[in-house]
Amino acid sequence: MKNANPVSRLAALLGVGALALVACGQRAPAAAAAVPPSPAAAATAPVRYTYEVVGSFPHDRGAFTQGLLFRNGSLLESTGNYGPSSLREVEPATGRVLKQIGVPREYFAEGLAVVGDRAFQLTWKEKKCFVYDADTFRKLQEFTYEGEGWGLTTDGTLLVMSDGTNRIRFIDPKDFRVLRTIDVTLSGQPLERLNELEWINGEIFANVWQTDTIVRIDPAVSGVGPGAPLPLAASMTDAALRLNELDALGLGAQAVSVPPFLMASTSTDADLVRDVTRRGND
Repeated sequence: MKNANPVSRLAALLGVGALALVACGQRAPAAAAAVPPSPAAAATAPVRYTYEVVGSFPHDRGAFTQGLLFRNGSLLESTGNYGPSSLREVEPATGRVLKQIGVPREYFAEGLAVVGDRAFQLTWKEKKCFVYDADTFRKLQEFTYEGEGWGLTTDGTLLVMSDGTNRIRFIDPKDFRVLRTIDVTLSGQPLERLNELEWINGEIFANVWQTDTIVRIDPAVSGVGPGAPLPLAASMTDAALRLNELDALGLGAQAVSVPPFLMASTSTDADLVRDVTRRGND
């Protein structure tokens, strides 16, 4: 999920942190039971959606965004690369960094999630998760895990983690123990390189690294749900977004099957895209 070149990417509804390198992280410990693919999920062809960009925010183009979320009116952002990795609080309207703490140079920071008052920040190959006080950024503890760290989100209770494969882990935030895993499939085949994750209305949204695709995943059956994939069209790339991550900037009240606020995932160059809204089926 990573690349030596800093690409300004914001992960707020989904974007998963990865660049030129395709990582095949190790699987979760054998003790975690993987849920087998559902025949129904395999047989259902995913629905494809289009989108509409309705706004944008400025963003630090030197920040290689790996994790992004809204908290108390600010964006919390995990930035990557060896050396400049950080945890920062950003003012959405201006892109101004309000608060920042550096990550040691030997770590490439990755996905970010907050459970309660604790912020969890993954690292790519270093098999370590840093835990901070989400208000002060004071480091509280560290956890270790097997394989690589890519995307991170939460269902409100558990952490939900990707590692660059088709496997997603559900993790107890108290001790980082893997409670269960799911192996994600699309049309019955493993869907590899799942990157940034977001938990939206009981479903997992993920971007697929090195593609312009966002998928909706049913966490109960391990398959990509009927609302996915959601491809990001050429016009999104041409708009020069320089974002490798997506993330929800908030959940609106619109009754649509795709969350009303999405951001795009490409590797070109421009401001952070906000509020990509579902327009209908292809």
